[in-house]
Amino acid sequence: MTENDAWRLFRGDRTPRQAVLPPAPPWRQFAPAGGTDGIRRERPYLIGRAQADVVSAALHLRRPLLVTGHPGTGKSSLAHAIAHELSLGPVLQWAVNSRSVLKEALYDYDAIGRLRETHLRQEQHTGPEPDIGTYIRLGPLGTALVPRDVPRVLLVDELDKGDVDLPNDLLMVFEEGEFEIPELSRLPEDRSEVEVLLHGTDSGRVGVTRGLVRCREFPVVVITSNGERDFPPAFLRRCVRLALPDPDQQQLRSIVAAHLGEDALTGMDDLLQTFIDERAHGELATDQLLNAVFLRKGGVNLDAEGLLQAVLHRLGGAV
Repeated sequence: MTENDAWRLFRGDRTPRQAVLPPAPPWRQFAPAGGTDGIRRERPYLIGRAQADVVSAALHLRRPLLVTGHPGTGKSSLAHAIAHELSLGPVLQWAVNSRSVLKEALYDYDAIGRLRETHLRQEQHTGPEPDIGTYIRLGPLGTALVPRDVPRVLLVDELDKGDVDLPNDLLMVFEEGEFEIPELSRLPEDRSEVEVLLHGTDSGRVGVTRGLVRCREFPVVVITSNGERDFPPAFLRRCVRLALPDPDQQQLRSIVAAHLGEDALTGMDDLLQTFIDERAHGELATDQLLNAVFLRKGGVNLDAEGLLQAVLHRLGGAV
């Protein structure tokens, strides 16, 4: 094996060997469970002054920030950058798809689980019916609306993939800053206070009175869209809109340096130029460039075109 072949961890020769994997890229290194930074290692995030000012305007106005731009421009990462810079804790995330409904973002009630537990206790004569709060868990939006002195950051990712009515459904909750859990509002007066579970990595419970969850500080809401469809005018009027531009060559160099160090730029001019040329023919994500730079820096013996083909998932020259 020559020195140029050293990067080939897998050779397809069916010969067993003890592989020694090199360190992973910084953006593919994960924090251990229970770490000080929750579930994500913070990554460098570069944004222009004009775009940062739009974010600040949304923060002042307590309005949702609707972020658009091509894939790889940093739409989703912006929510994490805001949470990190303002010390607002882990980001609450709701990834929207064609089946998403508002209720799943607000809360989930495991009625079947509660019914089974009730029947089991009756059969075994082990006590009264279980507490309903044990079977209600707030979703990411519901947890974001829990009353607190410091707001949380909520990422509503790719809202344009959702149902056509979803933006208007969200708008009602955003305008009122509250929502009702009917299963709790129907309880008798002596059971008006119920503790329910929080979303995801948020531990513990929160008290809900008469089934109403109302925020004290409106959450920092970042909504991303890939522009697959338009949103209703009423929804757009109530959002602060931010369009993230594709980074130019100098910005791409700054992004590479921020993630991999200044030395990573050495000998990468051809790779940067090829990426920009290819991007003109289709939407390419900046992280694909980072992948290509990382591979070359690690000794992968491919030219710029070969590297980009490896990370752009191109077959037969098609992107």
